[in-house]
Amino acid sequence: MLIGISAQLPPDLLHVLASMGHGDELVIADANFPAAKLARLLVQTTADSTTRLSKAVLSLLPLDEFVAAPIALMAPARSQDQTAPALADLSVVLASHGKIEQTDRNAFYERATQAFAVVSTADARPYANVILRKGVIALNAAGYVC
Repeated sequence: MLIGISAQLPPDLLHVLASMGHGDELVIADANFPAAKLARLLVQTTADSTTRLSKAVLSLLPLDEFVAAPIALMAPARSQDQTAPALADLSVVLASHGKIEQTDRNAFYERATQAFAVVSTADARPYANVILRKGVIALNAAGYVC
């Protein structure tokens, strides 16, 4: 445990976040996502909510300000799923961090194959998947994060 670091963030995930560079993408995926099949680098967690895990990740990870939408959610394939609770929860947490785009399932899967890492969770809610694109961290003259 560390002071100021969410218990939602296991050591392997902290290492991944620190290793990512500007423009790298991180997928935070629900329990039904084919993470092991698609990931170049897989981080498995016991997190029960992609919403809470996303919030914890965003406490450390700056998002890319040089793209139109640094956040992507998986768009529901069927009209009856448009009100999926996970999408509503994620949208509330993510809205203050940048523009959100919705991506159809196949395009989302393709992006996942190119992502720096895929974080697998135990979240059983449908469409509880998000892609975050890392931005830059500014340093002051003394070399400290601003």
